[in-house]
Amino acid sequence: MDDASSIRLGIFLTVLALMLLLERCFPARKFPNTATTPKQGTRLFGNVAILVISAVAARLVLPIGLAGLALFGHQQQWGFLPYIGLPNWVNIGLSLLLLDLLIYWQHRLFHRIPLLWRLHKVHHADVHVDSTTALRFHPIEITVSIGVKALAIIILGVPASAVILFEILLNGLAIFNHANIRLSPTLERITRTVLVTQILHRIHHSQIISESNSNFGSSIVWWDRLFGTYSAQASKADNDIDIGLGEYQDAKHNAKLWGLLRMPFLSQKPFKKE
Repeated sequence: MDDASSIRLGIFLTVLALMLLLERCFPARKFPNTATTPKQGTRLFGNVAILVISAVAARLVLPIGLAGLALFGHQQQWGFLPYIGLPNWVNIGLSLLLLDLLIYWQHRLFHRIPLLWRLHKVHHADVHVDSTTALRFHPIEITVSIGVKALAIIILGVPASAVILFEILLNGLAIFNHANIRLSPTLERITRTVLVTQILHRIHHSQIISESNSNFGSSIVWWDRLFGTYSAQASKADNDIDIGLGEYQDAKHNAKLWGLLRMPFLSQKPFKKE
């Protein structure tokens, strides 16, 4: 488990560093430097700081980690997959698909249920979408997500190797599709047949509710296509999409760490503009 954690962290940091480098060299969109939006440095610090707090919260909630839980469940022969006795490679493939489907529906519920939206809006309130936006989730949302995944791992009997691989793919692809880069038109067209691209995910971060309620996939686009939430193009060009939440554009409430931590507990404001 220690080796797996080190590998996962190493891949996470490598993907993050690569996307940050590409964003600096080939940015898709300019940062919105206005009189009201936060400074880039303040925003970056807040996004990284809340990641650290969320990581600590995750360790406190489940000290053995999701992979450790899966290993314990395997030793106890818990779950549906061990019961039906499929080959291990089939179990791993099914586990990856089912966990990704779970995250898709979890994401939809975080948009639909007002109490959950209070937590998730911390992520959507970011005034700019880049690699660090993928790190920006409230610690309570991370805790809830861990609980959901833990329950699924126990019920399904997901192998520990599948949990490790899923977490690596989920984190890496989230950083990739949040990155402030733009693939070439040909590569974009090919990639979006399977994966969520940056353009597709920026539509999800639009201030227009019909657009933000689309493209819920965190890695593959198949679930959005299957369940009718796929949106291929926004109402505006990619460069012109209004990102974030209109009511959260200032540094005090939308970039500084204390403001991000308090956001779910402040009076509920309108969801987004039509």
